[in-house]
Amino acid sequence: MLNKIKDIEVIDAFENESETIAIDNLTFENRTDRVSIFGSIDITRDKIGLENVYMLKQQIDLIYDKLKSEDLPDKIEVLEAKTVENPFK
Repeated sequence: MLNKIKDIEVIDAFENESETIAIDNLTFENRTDRVSIFGSIDITRDKIGLENVYMLKQQIDLIYDKLKSEDLPDKIEVLEAKTVENPFK
């Protein structure tokens, strides 16, 4: 379940393998060993742009704070995701 900060949904970084959020066309995908960010976003010079950059900043700040609070190794090995056959076919 996604957390909310000031009415915006955020992922609980590194705590599960299931949460995703999208800000415009930018997707944050949570994993226990990484947060993947992919896609694109236009920060337009209007209220929607301001809202998008605020949501982006909140999510990045949470990820930064989480990493900053831990005793981190120098580098981890990131394993490639495995594709599995759809069991419902």
